[in-house]
Amino acid sequence: MIDKWLEAFIEATAWKMTTPRAYGPFHLTFTLVGIVLCFFIAWKLRGIGEKGNRILLMSVGGFLIITEIYKQLFYYYHIGDRSYQWWIFPFQMCSIPMYLCMIAPLLKPGKLQKGMYGFMTTFNLLGGFMAFIEPSGIVHGYVTLTLHAFVWHMMLIFIGVYLIMSNKHATTSRDYLFAAFTFVTLCAVAFTINVSLWNVSGGSINMFFVGPANSSLAVFSFFSQKVGWWFSTLLYIPTVCLGAYIIFIVTDILKKQKWKRSAKNK
Repeated sequence: MIDKWLEAFIEATAWKMTTPRAYGPFHLTFTLVGIVLCFFIAWKLRGIGEKGNRILLMSVGGFLIITEIYKQLFYYYHIGDRSYQWWIFPFQMCSIPMYLCMIAPLLKPGKLQKGMYGFMTTFNLLGGFMAFIEPSGIVHGYVTLTLHAFVWHMMLIFIGVYLIMSNKHATTSRDYLFAAFTFVTLCAVAFTINVSLWNVSGGSINMFFVGPANSSLAVFSFFSQKVGWWFSTLLYIPTVCLGAYIIFIVTDILKKQKWKRSAKNK
């Protein structure tokens, strides 16, 4: 009975739409308005304290989990015709905040919690921005899937900006290195998942885009097809680490400028 209700609900919400164009009106409007709102709301919530921080992050995590369940059901019932689509297995880099937002606030302040916050303020913040810079992975021919992808990645930006404004971000080179180590470890886990589920997925699974399937990401897909997935992966991992490092450096510079201005005003 529940199975039929779920399928009926998914089918009732499978509203088709013309796939939004990259840098078209929908993409640009959502991106600009969303980023402004992320910064504004993050600024307003920056001083809510530990209890408020716990409630906020776990609420965001809960929202991400609920919407991810909807996405999984949509692909299972409507796209896959009751066949699980392994390529959307929820373990991409941009899926990680769904778990960290539920775990990190429950930990005692310390290295592990700070490491999780550091990962979300570097790698996940980078992932959120990159999704809007290169939007091929977030535009779909269905209203709910497109909204899910756009809202999801905007939430990654919000989480990262909020944690930075709340002084919970990566503040030292060691913090960044821990975040980078976490990313590389997750890549290893993702590769293990890809290999383990390679046959059952028909070679379609590619968590973190590290292979052995060819990458679908712009630029890296070219190298995957021309040279091989292994070469694309060897380019992809350091490139992402560099991008996250740039986020870390820019954040550090902006924070130091803010402290200098505050000191002058005293």
